[in-house]
Amino acid sequence: MHRLPLTFLLTLCALVSLAQSRATPIDRQAVVNRHRVVLTRPDTLGSLTVGNGRFAFTVDATGLQSFPEAYAHGIPLGTQSDWGWHRFPNTGQYRFDECLKPYSFNGNDRPYAVQGREPGRAQGAADYFRQNPHRLQLGNVGLVILKRDGKPAQLADLQQVRQQLDVWTGEISSSFVVEGSPISVTTCAHASQDVVAVRVVSTLLRAKRIQVRVRFPYPTNAFSDMGVNYTHAADHQTQLTLPTLNSARFSRQLDADSYVVTARWLGAVTLRNNAPHDYTLTPGGGEAFGISVQFSPKAVANVPDFTAVAQSSRAGWRAFWLSGGAVDLSGSTDPRAHELERRVVLSQYLTRVQCACTSPPQETGLTYNSWFGKPHMEMYWWHAAHYALWGRTELLENSMGWYDRALPTARAIATRQGYAGVRWPKMTDPEGGETASSVGSFLIWQQPHPIYLAELIYRNKPDRAVLQRYRDILFATADFMASFAHLNPATGGYDLGKGVIPAQECFDPVQTVNPPYELAYWRWGLQTAQRWRQRLGLPPNPDWQRVIDGLAPLAQQDGLYKAAENVTDSYGPNSAYTIDHPAVLAAMSTLPPNGVVDPAVMQRTYDRVEQVWHWNHTWGWDFPLVAMTAARLGRPDNAIDALLRNVTTNTYLINGHNYQTPRLTLYLPGNGGLLAAMALLCAGYDGNQTPTPGFPKDGRWQVRWEGLHPMP
Repeated sequence: MHRLPLTFLLTLCALVSLAQSRATPIDRQAVVNRHRVVLTRPDTLGSLTVGNGRFAFTVDATGLQSFPEAYAHGIPLGTQSDWGWHRFPNTGQYRFDECLKPYSFNGNDRPYAVQGREPGRAQGAADYFRQNPHRLQLGNVGLVILKRDGKPAQLADLQQVRQQLDVWTGEISSSFVVEGSPISVTTCAHASQDVVAVRVVSTLLRAKRIQVRVRFPYPTNAFSDMGVNYTHAADHQTQLTLPTLNSARFSRQLDADSYVVTARWLGAVTLRNNAPHDYTLTPGGGEAFGISVQFSPKAVANVPDFTAVAQSSRAGWRAFWLSGGAVDLSGSTDPRAHELERRVVLSQYLTRVQCACTSPPQETGLTYNSWFGKPHMEMYWWHAAHYALWGRTELLENSMGWYDRALPTARAIATRQGYAGVRWPKMTDPEGGETASSVGSFLIWQQPHPIYLAELIYRNKPDRAVLQRYRDILFATADFMASFAHLNPATGGYDLGKGVIPAQECFDPVQTVNPPYELAYWRWGLQTAQRWRQRLGLPPNPDWQRVIDGLAPLAQQDGLYKAAENVTDSYGPNSAYTIDHPAVLAAMSTLPPNGVVDPAVMQRTYDRVEQVWHWNHTWGWDFPLVAMTAARLGRPDNAIDALLRNVTTNTYLINGHNYQTPRLTLYLPGNGGLLAAMALLCAGYDGNQTPTPGFPKDGRWQVRWEGLHPMP
């Protein structure tokens, strides 16, 4: 039997899918322009962001960060970058080994980094390493608008507000009126530098009643940092250096960390230091004023002006929108089509602005800190896999270098716990540091992610250079996965657990064994690692193969897949396991059945989950997860229903952000998951024979797509 090469098969699949999806190219600008964001009143959940994936600047109704306190409980007005991190001094002299606690799993005592249950050194160490390092709010740049009585205008004083985000160009146009005087502001960010530029037009400039205010908050050690801590003035330093007629440099020092903010403008300006870390620039005349502000780790010689930044923004966004995939639902008569297309367009914009860093992003991106500003590696797939599925592979590759930097820590964790290879931390930082967590230290479903993501990269770029680039990461990951699987002497098979918290986090690690998603992902990940060995001309790894062949089957009860093998009441009326992520369905969402999942059993399990799940206790990426499972099961109506389920955590705000709760007002894994699901719903998956398998064939959906790639 002759085997066709992977390159040929993938190319043929892409050509066939492309021919099915379109007759003429999609008018991408028309699709994007249908979903310009327009606000007609101040909306603290409607904040808009400009940026480039490594730097983001979020604004209020004025087009700048004029009212950060008013927006602190909505979408905060953040300025963040991938390089901007801070660490509080370790005054307690805490050591990471003070976070370690021994657990006995499968007869072995192994130390895990957990949060202490009692006050003392262990709790203090856990708190310190959870809080440090944390992403830094770099500063606020806003307007001060003086009313006739000399008092600063407040948010309520803005009248006739109209604000638009032109998603095609990345420009925000804001107009409003204060005491009868119109003001217009244009805001944009440079495509490759950490620069925001603004142009203000108003007669109030001539009267010197508009100022630009630059303020620097101090970081907090809280779960969330909204960037409005203007206390602790003595704990950080701002030095104004090299002021000229047209520029100023603010040198920042916070403990051992430093950075520089450089402003450039045209025309005469009066620069005043009002208080520590608080400055105003008052333009000297005319009815237009432009200013550019660059944030950088070190001083820069030249800051591009407004015109250069605007040109860069337009060119960068045009190149983005004309690259990779596109989906056009405009011919559909289903009343939900426009909303679904809106979410897809705005999710592309937001993930491009917030998540294309050199490290995996935090779940609130570059807007504000959640979970102390740290990325969560189990969420990395949901942040980044869509880049490859939408043909923008380079944006995924931007952050894959994190695995190289994290190798020493990951290897040390595996060694400490008696395993081979590398165990990737869950809650981490740009260098792969480990964080104490009573949940995260027992999660394992982040382990196969680098295998999956590298495989997506290879499918789009099937050459030996890609294999060599990621081989060490893949092979070390597979070594851990094989050694983590425990040989059960009673069954002769390999178990996952005990010592596991699944993706559905409401489980006790001391008792949990063989959750279904992790079993399916383990098998697929090890099989894929073996294929990489074959592609490199290497023999199969026998240790990996033993686990592949002997991995425990997915446990069943009453013809349904169980939440875990040790659970006896997965779906009953009093079950504790019908909240959080419906991870049992994940075994056939991003993954093929692969001989592990019986589609007939999964069909029945899907129906039961739909009946009993507490959907108000879910997260934004759960709805794409369910949609992908439904599509693979041949249930396109359910797939669309899942994507648009009317649940608070599936809310998409006017700016496209996936809202969760008052403390988590944006949640980018929901946006990334939606894009991954749309790729599967449109382009399908390996072995699929149905065009657009995730859309109903009832005549109400007219789906045109191009540039998307099938999922495995």
